[in-house]
Amino acid sequence: MKCISWNVNGIRAGIKKWTFFEYLQNENPDIIWLQEVKAKYEQLEAWDIENIKNLWYEIYWNAAQRPGYSGTALFTKTIPLNVFYGIDTTWLNLDQVETDEVIEENHEWRVITAEYDDFYFVTVYTPNAKPDLARLEYRQIWDHVFVKYMKLLENKKPVIFCWDLNVAHQEIDLANPKSNKTTATKPGNAWFTDQERAGMQEFIDNDFIDTFRHFYPETTWAYSWWSNFWQARAKNVWWRIDYFLVSKSLKEKLKSAFIRPEVMGSDHCPVGIEIK
Repeated sequence: MKCISWNVNGIRAGIKKWTFFEYLQNENPDIIWLQEVKAKYEQLEAWDIENIKNLWYEIYWNAAQRPGYSGTALFTKTIPLNVFYGIDTTWLNLDQVETDEVIEENHEWRVITAEYDDFYFVTVYTPNAKPDLARLEYRQIWDHVFVKYMKLLENKKPVIFCWDLNVAHQEIDLANPKSNKTTATKPGNAWFTDQERAGMQEFIDNDFIDTFRHFYPETTWAYSWWSNFWQARAKNVWWRIDYFLVSKSLKEKLKSAFIRPEVMGSDHCPVGIEIK
């Protein structure tokens, strides 16, 4: 089974340029998760929906209330047993601050959970800490709550989750770690602060596997996001911030993990895994 995650940074632009359909036809994944669709389902043209369905995908859409912002989607050739939107906090045993923050975020509809026979499959568009780190505290709360949510699901069956995590975990996950990291005299730049990296590490400490690093533990210059400025993509100078993580129990079923930097149409490129 081939699974893809792609922050499309506005799906209608990719559809208009045909880059989205070109990729979908060439890659032919069994499941593709999208982040930052930036559109409501009803804003898609009827023939575009028909084109997606003609490729044998069922569509699940999770648009934010705010126009042109956030939003996630699932295209799948296997119909899930159940699909859930947002994070159900009922069974998470959160404190009041965590509950208030998660409920406040639900209007942005960043999460879709699909239940299949053998696993849960989740996508998330993680909140950005912002360049001035104004949302860093909230981001830390989100990470902690999301770990709890993944472990709750894992109590029932293994979990696969993919996302635009908005953090580079290790120094080899970005081109210029020294100028971005937290030091004694500066907090660090967004996406590479100690706090954000610790949030990612919490998933690893809870026995979830970073699939790309599982296969390529020391590979450098493997990035999934590039700035639109300074010819960053042509120079391949930027960050790996898009991930697939899986429960440890799925380790032996992993066949491969990959990044598709040659695929255009967004400032992010698709990332994926193959699983038995």
